[in-house]
Amino acid sequence: MTICVHGLGFVGLATASLFANNDREVIGFDPDDELIGKLEFGEPEVGESDFEAYIQDALDGSLTPSRQPEPADYHLICVPTPYDDNEEQADLSYIRSSAQNISGILQEGDTVVVESTVPPGTTVEVVQPILSNMSTINGDAFGLGYTPETIMPGNTLTELRNNDRIIGGIDDRSTAAIRELYEPILGGEVHAAPDPTTAEFAKLAQNAARDVEIAYANTLSLVAAEYNIDSRSAIDLANNHPRVNILDPGPGVGGHCLPVDPLFLCDGSDETVLIETARDINNRMPRHIIRLLKREVGVLDDKTVAVLGITYKGNVSDTRNSPGLEIARLVDNRKEATPQLTDGGRDSCSVAIHDPRATDSTLNLVSLEEAIEGADAVIFGAAHTEFADIDPSWIAEKLDGQTVIDPVNAIDESYWADNSLEVISI
Repeated sequence: MTICVHGLGFVGLATASLFANNDREVIGFDPDDELIGKLEFGEPEVGESDFEAYIQDALDGSLTPSRQPEPADYHLICVPTPYDDNEEQADLSYIRSSAQNISGILQEGDTVVVESTVPPGTTVEVVQPILSNMSTINGDAFGLGYTPETIMPGNTLTELRNNDRIIGGIDDRSTAAIRELYEPILGGEVHAAPDPTTAEFAKLAQNAARDVEIAYANTLSLVAAEYNIDSRSAIDLANNHPRVNILDPGPGVGGHCLPVDPLFLCDGSDETVLIETARDINNRMPRHIIRLLKREVGVLDDKTVAVLGITYKGNVSDTRNSPGLEIARLVDNRKEATPQLTDGGRDSCSVAIHDPRATDSTLNLVSLEEAIEGADAVIFGAAHTEFADIDPSWIAEKLDGQTVIDPVNAIDESYWADNSLEVISI
């Protein structure tokens, strides 16, 4: 069995490593020459030490990085599918390009599997016609189907190996071939969908459900504030009901999945008001944090604010669609999260960002001490475990103000309040 993985981003590299570490011969194709070069030198950069070691094991074994696609028994499409805000639809250009690449090397009996998150119908309406029309073999001589990944950064290896899988082929033969590929190496169960479109829909339904649940918790926090109620205490009480499990509110939703994938359900339907409303609620939460900040410290023009944690959630390195980063941009007079530092101090910029986990080299991250020195307020944007160990008395000595806004439950509110700090939660 040989496998060619098309796209070596976070998911593609994880998928390629999973198969390579289970004694499959894997070609990992990506057109990014710099990425391939790093992998050839054994330098994966994914921000998780155990995951990087897992990739290294694969590279030392049967995973071969490649700058061009290669013939294989299985072709796995793991390319990005960003959302085009201008067109208000998913950008499937990478999917089309992958299908075209595969069509040139597709052989009779091969199976193509789409793993990228896509709008319902993409596998049969976009990928299948390209493969059928552009390849040199008969349209029914290859297998085709869809199986979504469900891994979460920060817990990549456990979820990669143990989560259940949904598979959906264009016919029984395709479904059987995909099951044969995945089932022997997974700790979870493999669930067969009746067709690829159902499998695509199920993946989007999972992510949209999470987004809606978070939006409901955030709505409760906004309403509770109007009644001067601690929303987290109220939610804890509500969750004593045996059929209620409300999530905690927060500053918004980030990452590469939840802020984008629910919108794919909206591409071809007018029945998605709830999903669209949830997206809007979660997108507006960073502005709510700014309102809380202004309520406490007044006009921001002459203030300095430290934002601690700008990854999209605690204990990960990924800053994509990060609420904490958006908060920093909104605080900054220049709408950037790149404060300029001179001689260890700030110039006219009003925000400083610190994050012990973020790896984005384009951001001007500073030390914790630099961030809080002389600041009028602190905002926690991600609940990294490192923040739970901060001494609030030290923070109080460094700050010019007393305001600490913690929408992510990163610290012990009562302990910090005992150190003459005013902690605002949501």
